Amino acid sequence: MKIVGSKKLFNTDMKTLKILALLAATSFYSCKDDAEGIIVQDHDTNAFMAIMHSMNAQMDAMKMTGDADHDFASMMVMHHQGAIDMANKEIEIGDDANIKAMAQQIIDKQTAEKMDLTEWLKTHTPQSTAEGQAFDAEMMEVMVKMKNWKDIQVLTGDADADFSELMIVHHQTATDNASSILHHGHHADIKEMAKMMIQDQNKEITDLAAWLKENGPSNQ
Repeated sequence: MKIVGSKKLFNTDMKTLKILALLAATSFYSCKDDAEGIIVQDHDTNAFMAIMHSMNAQMDAMKMTGDADHDFASMMVMHHQGAIDMANKEIEIGDDANIKAMAQQIIDKQTAEKMDLTEWLKTHTPQSTAEGQAFDAEMMEVMVKMKNWKDIQVLTGDADADFSELMIVHHQTATDNASSILHHGHHADIKEMAKMMIQDQNKEITDLAAWLKENGPSNQ
């Protein structure tokens, strides 16, 4: 399917991501202990990164219909499952009670939303439109941003910190796509769900970032 969309959207993201990576690396290594420093874990051995790679592969294989609401719902079902899997892994291997509580909150909210999205999809027949194809193009650009952004995260093997770092990336992708469907979508129930995603996940991003500021690897 040929998808036509705005090429201007996110056209500065890669430059921004490179700057963020440089700042993150500078912060990590300028704060290291002279004796040991921070040990960086290979992404291929990180449990949370493995879940995100699997989620990305599933979303990449999704066939777009050109219907904005339908494609948003279908993509978010897979995206939510990725968050649920990561949160379950955090509860399994994490140590910090606050982060594990946030993980359980993510499981509860996104499991309910996933069920609502799945039920909506059962009764909706997609219809391709030019606007829907434009939304699909925007959504795929957001997904590319997420894949690149997660791959420049500095992971240490500390479950609580790695979960927090990657969940911020994950949540930002959801809020970007939810914001886009508010402009391109037509179904009130999908747009209402999108508004709730933006509200909930922006709050969780703030909470995770605040925890990292106080407890992340640069403070060890």
